[in-house]
Amino acid sequence: MGVTMLQDREGITVHTMKPDYRGGAVFYTALTRDTETLKGQRHDREEAKQLLISTLWNHRVATGNPPWNHGQSSSGTACPIQVVCGQLGRPHLLVGNYRGPAISFSVGGGKIWGALSGNETDIGIDVARADEFHREYPFQRVFHPEELEHALRLTSGDPAQASALLWSVKEAVVKALGCAFHLVDPRQVNVYPCEGWAAGKDGAYTFPVGLSGKARVRFPLAADRSLWVRSLPQDTMWLSIAHMQRKPAGHE
Repeated sequence: MGVTMLQDREGITVHTMKPDYRGGAVFYTALTRDTETLKGQRHDREEAKQLLISTLWNHRVATGNPPWNHGQSSSGTACPIQVVCGQLGRPHLLVGNYRGPAISFSVGGGKIWGALSGNETDIGIDVARADEFHREYPFQRVFHPEELEHALRLTSGDPAQASALLWSVKEAVVKALGCAFHLVDPRQVNVYPCEGWAAGKDGAYTFPVGLSGKARVRFPLAADRSLWVRSLPQDTMWLSIAHMQRKPAGHE
């Protein structure tokens, strides 16, 4: 799964994770938290978030992946776009009267991050900084020993980097589930060794993820779906985007 970049007319860089056998493309970008200067204009935090949403949506429509036929009303005017949440709080777009694709947000590194699904896949995005994980952090209550051991191998033995990587993966998964950590314990999200172990050209890894314990009981359908997370290094942070198919694997 590769990543491409494209600047929109506002000068905002939108990244595209190319589709592969795990699901469709995902578009993601980030804006400076609270204020952002674009073409001489300053935006407060809420305006920046709305700009992020419209930028991702316009990019998705422009790429036609897949084509969207409900973007205009019968009069030809653009339909309003809203972010609405499901019962557990998982957000998705509402385009006019039509349900749009899943969208997810995270705040980190002084920025607001957003990811928009390119198809009907449920997604979650999270960023985690290495400096959030100090020596007194309760690692054993959050990570399984084998998870941490594998992550340490991927991060040159740096415990803080390994923890940031694992946490961003687990957080992205529970966001894709729509529950955050209100109904799922971090140790019930099992991060398995990444495919091939070698990082891609962008330094990214792809992890298969499973559920266990009460999480598997609470989300039985999710336990049978394909859960994958793509993690990319961002300076001192890790950015992770989770993909969860809405239908069980092997079903159309």
